[in-house]
Amino acid sequence: MSVLRVGNASGFYGDRFTAWREMLDGGELDVLTGDYLAELTMLILGRDRMRDPSLGYAKTFLRQAEGVLGTALERGVTLVTNAGGLNPAGLADAIRSLGDRLGLQVRVGYVEGDAIQRPDALTANAYLGAFGIAACLDAGADVVVTGRVTDASLAVGPAVARFGWTRDDLDALAGATVAGHLIECGAQVTGGNFSFFTELPDGGHRPGFPIAELHPDGSSVLTKHSGTGGAVTVETVTAQLLYEVGGPDYLGPDVVTRLDTVRLEQEGPDRVRVSGVRGTPPPDTLKVGVNNLGGFRNAMTFVLCGLDIPAKAALVRGQIEESVGTEGLEFTLARTDHPDTGDTEAASALLHVHLRDGDKSRAGRAFSAAAVELALASYPGCTLTTLPGDATPYGVFTADTIAQDAVEHVAVLPSGERVPIPAPVVTATPAGAPAREVTAVPAPAATRRGPLGELVGARSGDKGGDANLGVWARTDATWPWLRDWLTVERLAELLPETAALTVERYELPNLRAVNFVIRGLLGQGVAASTRFDPQAKALGELLRSRVVDLPTEVPA
Repeated sequence: MSVLRVGNASGFYGDRFTAWREMLDGGELDVLTGDYLAELTMLILGRDRMRDPSLGYAKTFLRQAEGVLGTALERGVTLVTNAGGLNPAGLADAIRSLGDRLGLQVRVGYVEGDAIQRPDALTANAYLGAFGIAACLDAGADVVVTGRVTDASLAVGPAVARFGWTRDDLDALAGATVAGHLIECGAQVTGGNFSFFTELPDGGHRPGFPIAELHPDGSSVLTKHSGTGGAVTVETVTAQLLYEVGGPDYLGPDVVTRLDTVRLEQEGPDRVRVSGVRGTPPPDTLKVGVNNLGGFRNAMTFVLCGLDIPAKAALVRGQIEESVGTEGLEFTLARTDHPDTGDTEAASALLHVHLRDGDKSRAGRAFSAAAVELALASYPGCTLTTLPGDATPYGVFTADTIAQDAVEHVAVLPSGERVPIPAPVVTATPAGAPAREVTAVPAPAATRRGPLGELVGARSGDKGGDANLGVWARTDATWPWLRDWLTVERLAELLPETAALTVERYELPNLRAVNFVIRGLLGQGVAASTRFDPQAKALGELLRSRVVDLPTEVPA
């Protein structure tokens, strides 16, 4: 067959439970994938495994498979998922046992070798590529389970198996990598979390899950099952393409994908063609995600109503510091209050107090009790939104690298045979496009005040302690203005918390987009962040809400 239809039914651990059934029943598919492994998920699975060494995989997938395994086998749809997490062999055994219980003959392959021995780490896993998955499929697997592979590999592996690509087919691998990146986050490419959700046919109520129709040359068409919600447009695809990426070089274990070569074209209703993608040899190293337990954390929130808000916050701060000391304390005053209102909530600000410490007892009841004890001995109107509680552990994520040939990438076939997957022979250090800064241009002659989001869309997300913020122009007429106007300096004016940080700026003209990588915005990563928006998911919408001088010659 000349087209491989790869669907996705999960973008994270906790995504829509019924999506596997919806995708299998909704129309024709060859492969159905499921992505469960965010950086935070690996920490969660690591803690699961500490309690029970037989765990370490996404248990939700096993429950989902119980309802769809028979249907998938009957219809010849292969299931490929990274739900194996830290224990792909354990999940493979559980699926075989599930098949036996259901009276089904299921051939299960799995991929391992991503686990890196780090005595000082809770988890350390290399991001493997697609060729182990392809080897399992070539051997006739009905289900392929992996540990930590790149998210896009779940789609690239089936394409390698179907089309017989080798490591030399760099452009095809790059094209499939883009398709895999587009569908890996489930409904985000079909209208989920979309800046212009009010324009979707169903208002964004229940977007369907995506399908990538992959072709032998690596090009693809992004679509969804007929009759499902949301939409597949150039803009919904652009939004997902900008999600959690850096510069034009998108590094992967099998290929470096040049994002500045991607071309998007609306082919028809809910059909976007992705073509022109170019690839170069991969680096000689793999990314390694490392999770450690960082200590313990707790938080209490005070409600400050009416007058003298800063003085009230200062009083609480002094009292808390006197009770528990200053080390590890963090105070954030959210000025949600409005003057001269008759509503208590509208007249109130929130003081969030966080404490992180290696000592569980200090971060636990000692801290939360100290906050509660102020109820009758602090500012007028003192009240809290939180009850006293114990501290909880938090994790710290860091990224490292390891030589590709230092990792024993292995495909375990349905027969039990173990097939080593050799590292790529040809590698290269990507030259990359330097982060390009532009000089602020003079303001247009005629402007109007309005939210930036009238002219642009945005998508933002997290990568460890960093955040990315992609901004795209809705029209060709808007792109030159956005390209020249949205500089790093202007971003610092609009988002002051970025001003003191290292910010890289990249242009993607084919997408009419600029992408910012904001180093250190999320501190030690999602699990450790005390930021109100710990994964930077709302950063793009915050930017779009800022009122600026818009050029009048560019229509909204």
